Amino acid sequence: MSKLPAQAATVGGSAADIEAAFYEALQSADLDKLMACWADEDEIVCVHPGGPRLIGAGAIRAAFDAMFVNGSIRAWPEAVRKIESLVSAVHSVRERIEVLTQEGPRTAYVIATNVYHNTAQGWRMVAHHASPGSLQEAQDISDTPHVLH
Repeated sequence: MSKLPAQAATVGGSAADIEAAFYEALQSADLDKLMACWADEDEIVCVHPGGPRLIGAGAIRAAFDAMFVNGSIRAWPEAVRKIESLVSAVHSVRERIEVLTQEGPRTAYVIATNVYHNTAQGWRMVAHHASPGSLQEAQDISDTPHVLH
C-alpha cells in the first residue's frame, strides 16, 4: 500500500499539543490540519462511534472529509487521563460534543482513546477509538482511593 505524501509538521512538540491540534481541527473542519496530526504509517487506525475500523490515512481522510461536509465537529476533550512514556502516550478522553437538534443545541458525550507515538516527525496520533456516548456526562469509576492515608 502506498503512503500519502508527507504532511509538513505544523503542530507542536508533545502528545498533548497534537491532541489540542486534533480537536481544534475538528472544531474548524480543517481536514489538512487534522491529517497533519496523524503519523505517516500504513497501520494508523480510527474508529468512530458505532462505525467500522478505518485503517490507513486514505480511509481516515475520506471519513473525516465526509463528516466535514456537514460542517465542523464541535468536540472538546474533558477529563483526560494519560499514560505516557518516552515514545508513546495513551490518552483516555471524555469528549463533550455539541449537537444541533430540532429542539436546539444539545450536549452529548463520547468516550475516546487517543494513542500517540513519538515519530521522526515528532509526536503523532496512531489511533483514535471513540465509543458511543450518552446524553449525560459519563461518570468515571475507579478503585483508587481519593484520599491518601
